[in-house]
Amino acid sequence: MSGQSYSRGVVYVILAGVFLSSGGLLVRFVDQASPWAILFYRSLVFTATVALFLFIRDRGSFKSQFLKIKAVDLLVSLLLAIGFICYLLSLFNTSVANTVLLLSTGPVVAGVLAYFVLGEPLRAITWLAMALAIAGVCVMVSGGVNASDITGILFALCAVVSFAFFVVLLRYLGPQRDMMAPTALAGLFAAVMCIPMLFPLADNLAISGRDLLVAICLGSVQVGCGFIFITLGSRSVPAAQVPLLSLSETALSPLWVWWVVNEVPAFNTLIGGAIVLVAVLMQGYTGLRNKKAYA
Repeated sequence: MSGQSYSRGVVYVILAGVFLSSGGLLVRFVDQASPWAILFYRSLVFTATVALFLFIRDRGSFKSQFLKIKAVDLLVSLLLAIGFICYLLSLFNTSVANTVLLLSTGPVVAGVLAYFVLGEPLRAITWLAMALAIAGVCVMVSGGVNASDITGILFALCAVVSFAFFVVLLRYLGPQRDMMAPTALAGLFAAVMCIPMLFPLADNLAISGRDLLVAICLGSVQVGCGFIFITLGSRSVPAAQVPLLSLSETALSPLWVWWVVNEVPAFNTLIGGAIVLVAVLMQGYTGLRNKKAYA
């Protein structure tokens, strides 16, 4: 499939989920800044983080990586930018559990898209892991959804669709295409999309040192490292498995909040998170045992 092994791709995607899981916790530390201000600065930091990674990895061809970007590559940037914005707005408008519930449908959306667009088969074990993961997240939020959460849920749905198209498009373009440069540009796209929401009040860009630090962590640690690993992993992992393996984000998000800010999750959240982790580990272990099928 590519010079990268399937097993390495699996490790990359699982690590991506670990980094992405820090988003809910970091948002909890936002003090006064508006969601759009956090998004603006996070997006710029994301671009700087991915560009720095690209510079360190390919110093000799750094400039040419951006000059080789085609029109279809910009669609990758746009889809990722939309996903970034919708995901963070969802966290600001509903609970972390509700957001990750919707994100858990990512494997189904990506799998169906990949089946029709790429002709990638959906193995029985993948369907089983999908069902188990969704069941686990349903247990996590079994307390119900309030009317005030509808806006956040709609943002989460938009994020799911955007990320699914992003993953499938990466797979469609092929493992030989290095998409790290278009991924870096996604931050600039997102920052530009935030500007109309920040002006004409120029002071909307004002931000405290604490909130700026949160935005920097979100842009570098959470989505920066997270999508570096997603982009690397998608070169050798089928589209349906990328969002499934990264569901470690779903199980870990409430745990970070519990351990760091002492927000004790409900018992059903812990049980549901454990079910999700079982689904992720089952899919990853099975994929590693059958890696030759994807070589």
